[in-house]
Amino acid sequence: MSMVWKPTGRATGQKPPDTGSAGRNPAPGTPATGPAPEPDARHRLTSVQGLAALSLDAMASVAYGPESIVLVLAAAGAHGLGFTLPVTLGIAALLAVLVASYRQVIAAFPNGGGSYAVAKTHLGRRTALVAAASLILDYVLNVAVSVTAGVAALTSAFPALYGERLWLCLAVLVLVTGVNLRGIVDSAKAFILPTAVFVGSILALVAVGLFRDAPVSTLSADGHASVLTGNATSVGALLLLKAFASGCSALTGVEAVANAVPSFRAPAAKRAQRTEVALGALLGVMLIGLSVLIGRFHLQPVEGVTVLAQLADAALGHNWAFYVVQFATMVLLALAANTSFGGLPVLMGLLARDNYLPHVFGLKADRQVHRHGVLALAAVAALLLVFSGGDVNTLVPLFAIGVFVGFTICQVGMVRHWRQERSAPGRRGKAVLNGTGALLTGVSAVVVTATKFTEGAWLIVIALPALVLAFGAVHRAYGRIADHLHLGRIPEAPHRDRSLVVVPVSHLSRLTREALSAAVSLGDEVVAVTVTYAAPEDRRAAESLRRDWELWNPGVDLLELPSATRTVGRPIATYVRELRDRRPRTRITVLIPEVEPAHLWQRLLQNQRGAVVAHAVRRTTDATICRLRFRLSG
Repeated sequence: MSMVWKPTGRATGQKPPDTGSAGRNPAPGTPATGPAPEPDARHRLTSVQGLAALSLDAMASVAYGPESIVLVLAAAGAHGLGFTLPVTLGIAALLAVLVASYRQVIAAFPNGGGSYAVAKTHLGRRTALVAAASLILDYVLNVAVSVTAGVAALTSAFPALYGERLWLCLAVLVLVTGVNLRGIVDSAKAFILPTAVFVGSILALVAVGLFRDAPVSTLSADGHASVLTGNATSVGALLLLKAFASGCSALTGVEAVANAVPSFRAPAAKRAQRTEVALGALLGVMLIGLSVLIGRFHLQPVEGVTVLAQLADAALGHNWAFYVVQFATMVLLALAANTSFGGLPVLMGLLARDNYLPHVFGLKADRQVHRHGVLALAAVAALLLVFSGGDVNTLVPLFAIGVFVGFTICQVGMVRHWRQERSAPGRRGKAVLNGTGALLTGVSAVVVTATKFTEGAWLIVIALPALVLAFGAVHRAYGRIADHLHLGRIPEAPHRDRSLVVVPVSHLSRLTREALSAAVSLGDEVVAVTVTYAAPEDRRAAESLRRDWELWNPGVDLLELPSATRTVGRPIATYVRELRDRRPRTRITVLIPEVEPAHLWQRLLQNQRGAVVAHAVRRTTDATICRLRFRLSG
């Protein structure tokens, strides 16, 4: 009877654990032990680290969220700016709905995936793919927008760097990518300080500003033209709706925690929920506080100066504190791309597990890093940066549309979830909450898409279905592979065929001896082959090899394969095909001996003959390819 053997990882002779004591009370005097810690816990996030790694996008949005509202309401003049706080309160209410909803998503779907996981369970495959595509687009755009916005803040302070903004953007992207390749915990540790400085400076700005009756300074806005419309006095519902939709850009990143639940330490769901609540509370306080100060100081938007800069000037004065706020904002905007690096690779891993992306995106490195997802995100973001020339205004119209689509799908899916969970306490209230959120985010998605369509949002409208179609193509390809491999079925019993090993050689050496030794150990029959050419110098080399082979007499025949062209792979592949035709019931293996250099740079000295032969045989035959590595020392 066949048995499956699993290595235990214990040294030979070590006493195995006593499984019979499981579940019994410990002996008197024995210290109580809790659950065994996770072996990779040090590579997973705590709640504080999760806040630093996954909330930078949402935190940084306070730099442009209130400004988006003010710029829209400025079309109605000073009277319109009076609606800044009511609009912000509406956004804060939606934020509370989203935080409450995503807390439920985290509890119901602890494996991560956010709106994709919700939609896959409750709304069907196609809707889930739309949600996944929208999140992927938003995450990629978030990287590009965050980096360009941070560099724009830098070039505003140092105008001489404006011409180098593309290279600065790429440098920041390389920095963030490199930190994330070391693991999400390392990225969180690196960004805790900038996050704390930014949040602390904004909260200090709000606290100090609330005690001011008038601006301390207006130096930053002096000499800049106001964008306020002077002859408009009416505020219509459409304008308020547009301001609400524009301000909702501050909500991007709220979903990142729910997408990356597996990145947290156990209990992962509890830690993720605490992080989500902390994110919502901090973001809500900052948004409302800044909006209150906008009304208190009767701030007017001006060209060339951000609303946040004016608020810092008015509340703190044009001094070192003003520059601390500006510098912290610049750094956090640049690092806000880290949210995407924390959430998107996990989502791509889930899609790969479901056969909608190549399986390579599901692999994890030693530090729990989805390395291929991180590199793919960085590559696409780099292309966007090159396409935009490092200009944030080129990318902003494309931003935040995808996240609203994901929000809406997630909310609708949670309504379906509560309808099925009939025994859940308070399910009706929760369903109403999610339904309200779905309505608000759905309206916001439509308004944002409509108002920004001609500014570049049409690209997202095209890219979204294209990405869904690509998911479908990958899924069908994996389906065909599964059919050919009979995955999910019990295979027939294995049987032994006669085996023949083909060994390509070009000269006699210790490598040749090692290759033939391995071949005679593997196969019932071994044949060595060498490719010969018609040129005089090649004929002399072939004759020398034949003479040396006969003198050596290894007990293996040497077959010469003449070739009219100077190619090595094609003649061997042709010979292997002929063998297969003549001996269909023989297992043919091509064993390719290669030198493994002691140092990486020595790879440049190799002739790559083995790779050429392997490629030719793999492309045109179904023979087994074995590449024997002979490792050099020193």
